[in-house]
Amino acid sequence: MGALLRWAEADRAAVRGVLAEALVLVPIGATEQHGPHLPTGTDAFLAAAVCERAAEVAAPEADRPLLLAPPIPYGASDHHLPFNGTLSLSAQTLLQVLDDLARSIAVQGGRRVVVVNGHGGNVGVCHAFAGAASTKHGLAVAHTDYWRVLEPDDLVPGHAGEFETSMMLAVHKELVREATPREAPRVERVSDVDVHSGHVWRSIDGYTGRPELATEAQGREWLEAIVGGLAERFVRLAKVL
Repeated sequence: MGALLRWAEADRAAVRGVLAEALVLVPIGATEQHGPHLPTGTDAFLAAAVCERAAEVAAPEADRPLLLAPPIPYGASDHHLPFNGTLSLSAQTLLQVLDDLARSIAVQGGRRVVVVNGHGGNVGVCHAFAGAASTKHGLAVAHTDYWRVLEPDDLVPGHAGEFETSMMLAVHKELVREATPREAPRVERVSDVDVHSGHVWRSIDGYTGRPELATEAQGREWLEAIVGGLAERFVRLAKVL
């Protein structure tokens, strides 16, 4: 049976005792504007919450210890700087931060890392990091974006829309302000192509969808599904990494 150890709460002997066999879980989010109704820490709050809760569920079933690292509260968020409230790392800096953490884990004897991402702007960086760190540091590295465990698996959570607002109502209701009703903003899309444009963000006031439709009940449903899905993946990763 596995066990759950929180890195920041453990002493050095406790970390040393499990690190060689542990699955090290690293949640990462962002600190950035989330419209007029959500706190800037939304992505960091949600990544930390789903990762920790999933670890608690998975630990009794895992074949090895789970070692939960402190969440990384900053991400690649330059595209939100014009709206204020954003603390961003460049993609290059974020990649280096992740690499330094991986190096720290490896030189102390760690062998397995799972990055649980909660911010769309981090996706490419996390993917690049995982591939590079596995060869550079001799680690087995896995990366997932927490929303990918939902069905359908092509769900796009948007930014500060109904999905994230509902999730925050379930996790930190006290930090959510009432969203002003609006018509869903229209954004032209091209199939199978990712478009990055500051003009698009400005045209939709920095957030997507209709957050006024969010409910705590829907957030709790999504939260439960995500935690369960992540927990299942942690158990499987403990076997294969």
